[in-house]
Amino acid sequence: MTKFNGDACPLLIGSLPMDDHREATELILASTPEIPLWAQLPMYQEEGMIPQFLPGMPGLAVNAEGKTYIDTAGDTFDAEYLAFYEEYLAVAEGGAELAASRFILEEKRARGFKEFLRQVDAWKDDFKALKGQVTGPITFATGVTDQDDRAIFYNDQLRDAAIKHLAMNGRWQAMELARRGAVPIIFFDEPALAGFGTSAYITITREDVITAISEVIQGVKDEGGLTGIHVCANTEWDLLLESGIDIINFDAYSYFDKFILYSHAVKAFLEKGGIIAWGIVPTSDAEVIARETADNLVLKLKKQMAQVRALGISQETLLTQSLITPSCGTGSIDLKSAKKVLALTAEVSRIIRS
Repeated sequence: MTKFNGDACPLLIGSLPMDDHREATELILASTPEIPLWAQLPMYQEEGMIPQFLPGMPGLAVNAEGKTYIDTAGDTFDAEYLAFYEEYLAVAEGGAELAASRFILEEKRARGFKEFLRQVDAWKDDFKALKGQVTGPITFATGVTDQDDRAIFYNDQLRDAAIKHLAMNGRWQAMELARRGAVPIIFFDEPALAGFGTSAYITITREDVITAISEVIQGVKDEGGLTGIHVCANTEWDLLLESGIDIINFDAYSYFDKFILYSHAVKAFLEKGGIIAWGIVPTSDAEVIARETADNLVLKLKKQMAQVRALGISQETLLTQSLITPSCGTGSIDLKSAKKVLALTAEVSRIIRS
C-alpha cells in the first residue's frame, strides 16, 4: 500500500444539498482544508451517482420517458462498442492523451470538479491530499440497464466496458489532482454492496466483486494515488479489506458492531498499512443529527477504537491510520443538518487529534 498517514484528519463524502458549486466548494474548503474534495450536488439530476458517469459508454440512448439506457440492439451499437475499446487501448497502451478522451467527466455533469480545481489552484496553503470520487463498478453496472431493462452487470461485454470506463475516470481524476502537488485520493462509492449476498444480487460472486474493484483501483494507483471505498451500510467487509484498497470507509455510527465481526481481516488490513475512515457522524436523520454533539461522538468513537486496539493494534498506529468522516453524503438531507454534519466531522477530528 502507498504510505500515507491519515492522522485522524476530517474527510467528507461528496454530496451536498446545495445548488451553487462555488459556495459548496467554499464550504468544503473551510470545513476540511487539509483534505478537501469536489462537490456533487444531486439536486441537479445530471449529478446523480449514475448519470454523472454515463457519458462515454457505448450505446447510450434515451427512451420516451427520458430514461437513459444502453441500447445493444441499435444499428450503431457494434460500431460504438468497437470505437470505445479502440479509444481505451489507445489511452491505456498507445499513449493517447487521457485528458482528451471520452473517459473524463463532462463539465456540465460535474461542474463541482472544475470549480474545485479553480479554488484549489487559488488556495494559498498546502494540502495533505485532495479527494475525488467515482461511482463504484458494482453500483454503476447494476444501476444501468439495457433496452430490455436488464442490468448491464449481467452482460459480460458491457460490464467490462463499464469497469474500464470507471477505471479510466478514476485515473484521470487522480492525474488532475496530483498536478496540484498533493496526494490524490479517489473513493469508489459502492452503496450497492450493502446488498451483496442477499437475494437481490444472488448471482454476483465474490470473484466478480474482487475483479471489478481490482481493475478500477489499479488505474488510480498507476497515477500514484490512494484508493478508498465507501459503503454506507453493512456488507461482507472481509471482501473489501482483502481487496487491495487503501482506505475503507464505513458507517461507524450504525454498523461498527457488524464491521468488528471481521476482526482478523481488520487487524491484517491495518498491519499492511491500510486506513480506516470512521463514518462516525450520522447523516440519515435530521433529528439524530440535531441532538448529537461532538463530545458524544468522540466517546462513541473511542469505545470503538478500544475494541480495535484490543486486537493488538497500538494507539499510535490506529490514529495514524484513521480518518474521520460522516457516515454518508449529505445530499439527501436539509442544508442546516448538512452544515452541522460538516462541523461535527471537523470537531470530532480536532478532539481526537488533540
